[in-house]
Amino acid sequence: MSAVLQVNHGLRPMAEADLPRIHRIELASYAYPWSLGNFADSLSAGYSMWVHEADGIIIGYYAMMAAAGEAHLLNLTIAPEWRRHGLGRDLLEHCLARACDHRAASLFLEVRTSNTAAIALYRSSGFVDLAVRRGYYPAHEGREDALIMKKELAC
Repeated sequence: MSAVLQVNHGLRPMAEADLPRIHRIELASYAYPWSLGNFADSLSAGYSMWVHEADGIIIGYYAMMAAAGEAHLLNLTIAPEWRRHGLGRDLLEHCLARACDHRAASLFLEVRTSNTAAIALYRSSGFVDLAVRRGYYPAHEGREDALIMKKELAC
C-alpha cells in the first residue's frame, strides 16, 4: 500500500496564509516558476484557487480563471515527492467540477510541449490539442512552445 493511501487527504480553497508553502512547491517544481506575487494577485482577483492537503500539509494546488462561459487552468502542481500517485488527476477532476460551478462550457490550458507527463494526463482526461503557441515559455536556451488544449464540459 502506498504512503499516499495511508494519510488523510482533502481539498480546500487556497488562503493567503498558504502562499509561502505553495511558492516553495512552485520553486521546487519549475525552472521558471510563478512568483509569490503571481499567486497573491490571482488570489486577490478572485480566481478559483484550491490546495490539496495530506495530513494538513499542502502537497498540491491549482489556479483557474473563469469568465464569459469559459475557464482557463493557469497552474496545476503537485509537490515533487507526491507525484505519480494520481493526485494530479484528482486535482484536475476537482478543477473541472469547479469550472462547471462557474457555468463554463469549456476549459482551456497551455502546457510546455516538453511536459509529456502533463500532456498525457490532460489527453487521458479528455482534452484535445487545439494549437501550438510558438515561443510561449522561457527556456534555458531561448523559448519553448506551448500546446494549447481544450476540454468541452458536460456540466
